[in-house]
Amino acid sequence: MLLPCLRIVSMLALLLLPLLPQALPLPHAGDVCIVGAGISGASTAFFLTNYTTSPALQLRVFERRPRVGGRLATVTIAGDRFEAGGSIIHPRNLHARRFADLLGLAVKTGGDDDWLGIWDGTRFVFQTLRPPPPGSSWLRRKLHGLLNSLLLLNRYGLSLLKMDRFVQEMLQRFMLFYNGTDSRPVFGTVEEMLKWTGLYGLTRRTLEEELTNAGLNSRTISELVTVITRVNYGQSVRISGLAGAVSLAGSESGLWAVKGGNWQLPAGLLKASSATMHLQEGIDSITDAGDYYVLKSNIGNEYNCTVTVVATPLDEVNITFNPPINIPPRKMRHTHTTFVRGLLNHEYFGVRSASDIPELIGTMELPDIPFSSISILKKYSKDDMTYKVFSRAKLEDGLLDQIFRRREETIRINWAAYPHYEAPEVFAPIVLDGKQLYYVNTFESAASAMETGAVAAENVARLIISRRGVESAAPRIKSFAEEEEAESSVKLDL
Repeated sequence: MLLPCLRIVSMLALLLLPLLPQALPLPHAGDVCIVGAGISGASTAFFLTNYTTSPALQLRVFERRPRVGGRLATVTIAGDRFEAGGSIIHPRNLHARRFADLLGLAVKTGGDDDWLGIWDGTRFVFQTLRPPPPGSSWLRRKLHGLLNSLLLLNRYGLSLLKMDRFVQEMLQRFMLFYNGTDSRPVFGTVEEMLKWTGLYGLTRRTLEEELTNAGLNSRTISELVTVITRVNYGQSVRISGLAGAVSLAGSESGLWAVKGGNWQLPAGLLKASSATMHLQEGIDSITDAGDYYVLKSNIGNEYNCTVTVVATPLDEVNITFNPPINIPPRKMRHTHTTFVRGLLNHEYFGVRSASDIPELIGTMELPDIPFSSISILKKYSKDDMTYKVFSRAKLEDGLLDQIFRRREETIRINWAAYPHYEAPEVFAPIVLDGKQLYYVNTFESAASAMETGAVAAENVARLIISRRGVESAAPRIKSFAEEEEAESSVKLDL
């Protein structure tokens, strides 16, 4: 099968994960304060705890919301719980996979037979085949996959292979981040990280430019690629090339999620790190007091921290820094996620009945289309389903009543989901003041996903340790690939 049917994936496919190094002392340990309890903040706390053995190390994590997880959360409709933020994890997201294993979290896998329709605002310009009914034989499912591949090949030609080659080349470069520390530097800037892997050039040009240079035809870019970028990043093919490659990596199969919600990953990591949690306590200001920082919270408390890690996007939080920091301006792209229990209006989509509407509707980059995608989350009956709708703006009731024939329940969530990508990208510093004030989420300007948050956090943890005088200790780290080779239990298909 040349290209599996598309899945909604906002997660990056990465390849190697290091084991925990020999524990190292953290000199002059005091409070290490982390602002943000999402996957980046939780991963930072976890890696710091497992990369050091200082009994005096005190981790404090501040979260302005009443819950941990950041952009990982769930909603409940008709007694069923659905992912509202980052929903699917790629099988090669090995940080996330290791976290789930270490925390003993149960996982669930999804099917790979989505019925995709590409809608131009008037009609479906392309559809894959309806999936075979549950319980179908292995032969029927294989035949279904083969026929879908032929349909894709007939419409998009060799551009499918060229697109896959483009993604695989990106992944091969990204895997270098997971080499053992004897061959992997500690990086002080995002530019260093990307140049070391050979990925920096992808942030200088748009995805459209990169794919045109790779030989993809215009139909593939305007239809198939556009659907993927609109689903995963809510943006067009004018996004930067690396973010676009990350988005395209989400067209593979074998996707999984944590049963009960992916938010359990950061929640478990924070518990494992024994961090002191400050929920519903945001940080209003961070002041350099010489050998430490004074953090003032929105409920009037003050904390002295020898190291401070900002693990939330600074674009939409009001934190005052004294002295001021200098970071490039960055806009966040808001994704409006609307959950609807009801039934789509077949007349709106120009088909004969609701049963003729594909299960995953992707859209082209046209001004009159009000949503990026619509997918079925659960079918209760042929006339009763729960849907997830992605859009760039709030969908008002009047518009929803046009799109849906019937609505029993509607839930809206407005996420500041990821940066607004544009080429060439400009990156904020990882070390914001040249001292001990760190910014994990600057890496999001390269690509935003659950796994990239963990990648950036692991580097920040190593950077904190190395800049506090233990860089020469040479921790003994075995790479994930070396472990798998020793166990002879898992083969990575590169």
